[in-house]
Amino acid sequence: MVKRVVVLAVLVVGVMVAVKNGRLLQSSGLTAVCTVAQTAADGTQLEACRPGKLQGMPDLSTNGCRSAGSAGTYVYWRCPAPVASQPSGR
Repeated sequence: MVKRVVVLAVLVVGVMVAVKNGRLLQSSGLTAVCTVAQTAADGTQLEACRPGKLQGMPDLSTNGCRSAGSAGTYVYWRCPAPVASQPSGR
């Protein structure tokens, strides 16, 4: 009896870790996925996003991105260059 409870607890923890990581939900198509399709010389990026079954199409306008159109199941966003931090050198 105790052995079954321990096995069930390990399985539940394993599923919780897999869902928390997010890759399982993205690869199954349940959550939206955005990838960098192109990076320009000035650092701006073109992001290609596909919708998820649970959350639909992502809205990157809150990140300072502008819509750049759509093609097929993908929606493209033009995003500003990411901010990179430098070591202080102290």
